[in-house]
Amino acid sequence: MWSYYRRDMRSTYGVMSVVLAAGVLTACSSGDGPDKSVDAFLSGWRSGKLDAVGFVDPVGAKIPAADVTAQIRALSGELVDNPPALKRDGEPKVTEDIATSTVTVDWTLPGGAHWTYPTTVRMSKGKDDAWQVIWEPKVVHEQLTSGDSFAIRRETAERATILDGAGQPIVESRAVVTIGVEPQAISEAAALTKDLGAAFKSVGVDAGLSDLPARIKAAKPDAFVEIITLRENVYLKIRQRLQDMPGTRFRKEQRQLAPTREFARALLGTVDPVLREDIDKNPDKFVVGDLIGHGGLQGKYDDRLRGTTGQTVVITRKGPEKTEDVAEAFRSEPKPGAPLKTTLDQKVQLAADNALKGNPRRTALVAVRISDGAVLAAANGPNGGGDNLAFTASVPPGSTFKMISALALLDKGAVSLDGKVDCPKTATVDGRSFKNSHNMALGSVPFRVDFAKSCNTAFIGLAPKLGDDGLAVAGRSVGLEGAWDLGVNAFSGKVSTGGSAAEQAAAAFGQGTTVVSPLAMAAATAAVARGQWQQPKVLLDPAPAAPAAAGPQLNAASVEALRTMMREVVTNGTASALSDVPGKPVYGKTGTAEYDNNPENTHAWWVGWQDDIAFAVFVEKGGSSTTASVPIAEKFLRGLS
Repeated sequence: MWSYYRRDMRSTYGVMSVVLAAGVLTACSSGDGPDKSVDAFLSGWRSGKLDAVGFVDPVGAKIPAADVTAQIRALSGELVDNPPALKRDGEPKVTEDIATSTVTVDWTLPGGAHWTYPTTVRMSKGKDDAWQVIWEPKVVHEQLTSGDSFAIRRETAERATILDGAGQPIVESRAVVTIGVEPQAISEAAALTKDLGAAFKSVGVDAGLSDLPARIKAAKPDAFVEIITLRENVYLKIRQRLQDMPGTRFRKEQRQLAPTREFARALLGTVDPVLREDIDKNPDKFVVGDLIGHGGLQGKYDDRLRGTTGQTVVITRKGPEKTEDVAEAFRSEPKPGAPLKTTLDQKVQLAADNALKGNPRRTALVAVRISDGAVLAAANGPNGGGDNLAFTASVPPGSTFKMISALALLDKGAVSLDGKVDCPKTATVDGRSFKNSHNMALGSVPFRVDFAKSCNTAFIGLAPKLGDDGLAVAGRSVGLEGAWDLGVNAFSGKVSTGGSAAEQAAAAFGQGTTVVSPLAMAAATAAVARGQWQQPKVLLDPAPAAPAAAGPQLNAASVEALRTMMREVVTNGTASALSDVPGKPVYGKTGTAEYDNNPENTHAWWVGWQDDIAFAVFVEKGGSSTTASVPIAEKFLRGLS
């Protein structure tokens, strides 16, 4: 009996000794030096778990670890969710029963800036020889006292502008008026909404007011329910009308804007108040009230343009009535943004925007300087466009591609200017029927006439002479399918190769699987005018990292013949409306491009040049080029003269 009892007790004592040993391992023991206590404190500061550390106040009274944890959180204030990195600098210095350790505190502030400073952690040795941290708020920062906390004050940097090719600002601070309503001052929300809509419509603005009555109902009585922001010159046209409406309220502000609302809008992008989705994606970067770039160059290069926000860490202290800033602990000055320099020409861009103005369809006009490839204008419509179709559209080029088909045929010696090529009303290839616009039939005429009159069936008859890759080779010689780097998205095109006889027939006049962008066609046109392709450029600073190399010199005889035919398109062909445009001779090619299985559904195109400016016009679902794209080209050229 006794022997059994002693064996049981030995087992129990063994278990107890293991448990006690485990408990000692979780805290700083009497045998540990002050370095271990400092390290345990720093680890617990970051993790929020200080149970392994003993604390006393400056007079030696013990403090629960939970109280210290709570105080650190309170002192951290607006930095509480991002504890600092902490590093002990060397070994603690010991003087009798007091040890002192220098610690580097490194806070990562919202946006990534670092605030680094030294602090001192003092420790005292207890009767059990264990080192305890002497806790006081200045351990976190020397200026903190009980009840204080850190707060962050932001100072927005000056946003840089976007410059034109001459180095002049395109986007700069301009006066705007934000229009809203105050719910408690409104008697009839439905009637007010109707009146507001009519006023905005009178200046060509669609404010999207369908949800305004519901927003008014949901808002606080004294809230400012924002409706729209107008440029000051537009607002002044309807100011009195708006001010006479009950409940309307107005805020004058400054915004970074281009000369007009439409000015290269899809390319440049906009600068607007930060959206909730922007903040959610970048919670440490943006706050309510920030202005940031959306879309285009403003969005892509927002970090560069916006600069670096200045930040000040202040110490706040609760007073009897309010919390006040009592000290500045850290300050980083805002750093202004760096501008973007583009190749845009403001006069050419305004002419391009004006040429598209009033057209309800999706449209694009892009102009390139022939001598150096600089993009002078990138206009999209309606109202500046939401998408940069000028650069990124991927659509069939239609008969404008006859410029490239003709180049390929001339290079192969398959045609000459005056060699006869038949132009019947229809043609059938592998059971697929093709026809000319307006059922045109010219008979056997010189190739230059087929080109000027845009005879589809003539090019269908010549398609076998191009071979499987003849179009692709010619297309690549003028930059299509190239690996371009403009510093902004752009589509360089895709040319049909191979395929059935019917596909090759369709590709010969810009149908089939060939797709391009207006910029790709403008650059190809510039290559014909110049005699060599070079990549278009729109951004000079920062310069793109890997622009495409210039293309080969084009066959001089081929391009001279092609230029002759493109001039005859204007003097005696499908673009005769441009024959009396002021200035130097106009060269070009019209085009209609089928976009589905119904030959009546077509996009309208124009490509051409005058003097040193090559340009392309695209009208989505525009129908006939003579009534859709050519009038835009004429308006553009007259706007330049």
